[in-house]
Amino acid sequence: MTSPASGPGSAADLPGYAPIPRSALGPALNDQRYYVGRVERNLYWVTDGVYNSAFLTTADGVVVFDAPPSIGPNLRRAVDEIAAANGVSNRVTHLVYSHHHADHAGAAAVFGGDVVRIGHQETKRLLARDDDPNRPVPEVTFADTYTLQVGGERAELAWHGPNHSPDNIYIHFPGHDTLMLIDIVNAGWVPIYNVNLTEDVAGYMGAPAIALSYPWTHLISGHLGRLATRDDVAVHQAYIADIEASAREALAAVDPIPFYVAAGENAWAGVKANLDRSRSPAATGGPCTCRSTTTTPSPRWNARCAATTSVPAAWYSGSSSPESARSATAPGCGPRR
Repeated sequence: MTSPASGPGSAADLPGYAPIPRSALGPALNDQRYYVGRVERNLYWVTDGVYNSAFLTTADGVVVFDAPPSIGPNLRRAVDEIAAANGVSNRVTHLVYSHHHADHAGAAAVFGGDVVRIGHQETKRLLARDDDPNRPVPEVTFADTYTLQVGGERAELAWHGPNHSPDNIYIHFPGHDTLMLIDIVNAGWVPIYNVNLTEDVAGYMGAPAIALSYPWTHLISGHLGRLATRDDVAVHQAYIADIEASAREALAAVDPIPFYVAAGENAWAGVKANLDRSRSPAATGGPCTCRSTTTTPSPRWNARCAATTSVPAAWYSGSSSPESARSATAPGCGPRR
């Protein structure tokens, strides 16, 4: 058995990064480089240490939730392993898309054509646009909510507005005390830059509160190798709130006009100088001890979140543009969401 964080050159050893808290790491992977574990009863999750998926075994077959290509054929192996161990069918009958992004849906074709695919109506539009044979267009769509019932089991799908993507949904398993929400909270880790490469930052910031409004104990997130808890969501909320507060403070402390005047006709040079100054230590009175905006990350985040760095963290103040949050989170935490 091997761990995704073990061995030479692991994240814990990288210069410029705080040590990885052991609490951020998930279970060890098997020799095929995946882990499959029970969440509750007949609901299982699968990870390769970076990407996560889930499936539900039922009397009428298996329902898969997301198919990341990094897991790929190992998702099929995980289903076969659990089905054989429990003496149930390994036939995948349904596949649910959390959203349209290829890194979470790009292995959707691995289960063949005799599968009912389900997703938000915007997922269907975006997949039809992308025309990717590895991500077949869903046959069943919904606008706001959809109840999926298969073999006596139930999953409640809901769209509460755009967040990470225009079509990202909440998947609730009321009989399994579990919520699945992709690309919002990374259990034990800070988000990658642009708050997980989010298209609607305001929606992203509001998503954790919506998640907490559901009753659940276990959260299946999109990334980084372990299940999340309600406490993980609360830590994420505090981290993002810290970034926003520090960003507002930094923006208020810097007058942009001198930078534009000094740049003359080169408007972008003025913009860059202003933004560089806004996220510098001097913008908030020197290296910070309580927030994560400056070149010295807060020690309290180093101990609570993996992949904090010494890179300037944020100047974002609330616009919906992902570019506004370019420095809001630690680079190098994982591939494109």
